[in-house]
Amino acid sequence: MQPFMSDIDTALRERFGLTAFRPWQREAIEELLDGRRKVVVIAPTGGGKSLCYQLPASVLEGTSIVVSPLIALMEDQVRALTERGIEATYLASTLDADELEKREHAIAEGRYRLVYVAPERLESAWLVDRLARLRPPLVAIDEAHCISQWGHDFRPSYLRLGEVVERLQPSRVIACTATATPIVRREIQARLGLDSDRTAVILRGFSRPNLHLAVVESDSSTERRKLMLRALRDALGVPAEPKGGAIVYAATRRNTEKVAEAVARAGWRAEPYHAGLSAAVREDVNRRFANRTLDVVVATNAFGMGIDRPDLRTVVHVQAPGSVEAYYQEVGRAGRDGQPAHGLLLTSSGDLGLRRRLIGFSGDGELAPERAQQQWRLFLDLMRYVEAGSCRHDFILRYFGDEQETLGGCGHCDVCERLEQGGEEGAPVGLCDDEALLVRKALSGVARNQGRSGLTAVAEMLHGAENDRLRRLGLTNLTTHGLLRDHPKAWVLALLRRLITAGLVDITTGEFPIPFLTASGVAVMKGDEPVRVLLPPAERARSRAKKKERRLAREIPENVDPALFERLRATRLDLARRKGVPAYLVCHDRTLLEIAALKPSSLEALAEVHGMGPARIESYGEPLLETVNAHAP
Repeated sequence: MQPFMSDIDTALRERFGLTAFRPWQREAIEELLDGRRKVVVIAPTGGGKSLCYQLPASVLEGTSIVVSPLIALMEDQVRALTERGIEATYLASTLDADELEKREHAIAEGRYRLVYVAPERLESAWLVDRLARLRPPLVAIDEAHCISQWGHDFRPSYLRLGEVVERLQPSRVIACTATATPIVRREIQARLGLDSDRTAVILRGFSRPNLHLAVVESDSSTERRKLMLRALRDALGVPAEPKGGAIVYAATRRNTEKVAEAVARAGWRAEPYHAGLSAAVREDVNRRFANRTLDVVVATNAFGMGIDRPDLRTVVHVQAPGSVEAYYQEVGRAGRDGQPAHGLLLTSSGDLGLRRRLIGFSGDGELAPERAQQQWRLFLDLMRYVEAGSCRHDFILRYFGDEQETLGGCGHCDVCERLEQGGEEGAPVGLCDDEALLVRKALSGVARNQGRSGLTAVAEMLHGAENDRLRRLGLTNLTTHGLLRDHPKAWVLALLRRLITAGLVDITTGEFPIPFLTASGVAVMKGDEPVRVLLPPAERARSRAKKKERRLAREIPENVDPALFERLRATRLDLARRKGVPAYLVCHDRTLLEIAALKPSSLEALAEVHGMGPARIESYGEPLLETVNAHAP
């Protein structure tokens, strides 16, 4: 064992003021210091990734280099390290020439343990050579997903980092990110020269069962506005005495301004935040939100990186973001204190066209076709999340490849709640010829449109609407007019959106997006390929019979031992109190009912019970089994 390994617990207490590592933090630090020495850490926003390089740098001899793209975050971390007595500095474009020269001179003399550098500055061969002379013991790369052209936040300045690492020749390298799918992880390792066999990959902490996730699809801007304000009120209480803070995300600068006005009119201390505001204004919003003199920030994705406010009770997206990675990074800022928090994603059919336009143009002009197509695929992944027919948390965990933490159903996201109430309507199309025919009719309508109109007009045409606009476009004369007249227009539009996310329909990137069939869509329409699409939920009247059905479904079934069920509920309550979490986070009533019916006698048998995923079994399996075994037959 290296001598400094005995110092890490002391350093944790004395320098960082913490009493214990999270299990994966210790694993990452031990691998970095005395293991494989090459580490990739994937953990969610606020999970404690920075400690994985800050602590090793504090016990290693010499100057460690940290690459970070966020100047505000560099400033915050350097300030915090300095206050803890750890010598640190940063190099960024915001420094004037005299200050920059002063810091570079001090760095050359080896006065610092950590030096933070923006990736753009490492394009200077002179600076890289100067840093190489320090023989850094460690190079850390933060926001490492930016190196991947397959990721949601690719930045060209990251592309040279592989050459930089090779030039610096550090004995240890760590790459950290909050968002990396398996394909992005592989690209991070390849571009940084981190051989898969000799690199430790630490993937932990994506499971956030305290975060209630929900999605509402609505084409009514009035309804979406009401839902946003209700979410703020439910999470924060009354504006006069807010219980915490909230972030509302919008896709455009203009919309942040409009939504911020609406939030302020509702009585909240709210401000907009986007890249079009001056640096001084953005800094002021950051400061006020951090010191809790601001309750709600309405922002584009420019806001939130490095925000360390654990009492965020809700994050609302009033428009769909660009990817699952971006969404989970943003919504994951809620509930970092472990207390219940909410994430609400509001979407509309207009999000598809808006995102297509945003992808078509970047800040530097039109995106390269390959890059634009990749961003569109990432957005379609998010739309699949929107239309998920299973637990939203498990969808995200599997998306990031974190199978170890899957919950087997969180029990309290909007999908799990619907499943508990009697099930999701609709089934995979292809099992039923009538449902497959509905999809093929919709595809025929897109084909017959032949570039005349957008998605809404196609939905109206299939629904059989008669109006001047459709007549002017020639849509009322098509053979597909009214093919889906037995279904509401909103349902037809939802079906067309699902055809887009399924890859059967695409839309153009112009100012007025036009739907068209993909090659797969043509094959499905002709019957050459099977239909594999989940139909949108059908509208059903809330009849008395249905209400009675739901009420009966909530009663204890005949095959359940009621006494055991009550004992299991008492065990759950005890576990929840000991963990300091709500009872539903331990498991749902449906899970307890199934345990009381099946009476499993082993962890393997318990794994067959609905809702008992690996994480729940590890945390609560033994006490639940003890309750079953102690119950008299």
